Amino acid sequence: MIDKCYINRGDQRRLKVTFHLPATLWTESIHLVGDFNDWNQTSHPLEHNRFGIWMLTVELEVGRVYQFRYLRDGKEWFNDTQADAYVYNQHGSSNFVVVTDPTFQKYIDGGNVQVAGHLGSY
Repeated sequence: MIDKCYINRGDQRRLKVTFHLPATLWTESIHLVGDFNDWNQTSHPLEHNRFGIWMLTVELEVGRVYQFRYLRDGKEWFNDTQADAYVYNQHGSSNFVVVTDPTFQKYIDGGNVQVAGHLGSY
């Protein structure tokens, strides 16, 4: 699950994004990796909350589109089905997307997630 909350930092509007993964994931570590951290594989570890749920909150610039994936135990990549959209990458798989535009509306058409008004941004 991905939760979003817009906040004001001085004269700047930011988006707090919290990434949640289920406690049923049996693993030693999970890292959030994306273009917001130059695809650094260790800089953004998720932590267990008191219920065992994997969580991490990051602040992102508003009005952007960010690609990301999760890395389990430093070797297995996986995605988040609750993301705003996905894009294919040069490795033959998909990166998932978080859109930070406050006017963004995600919609589902026939079971496929579409990104209204943002297709050209990827």
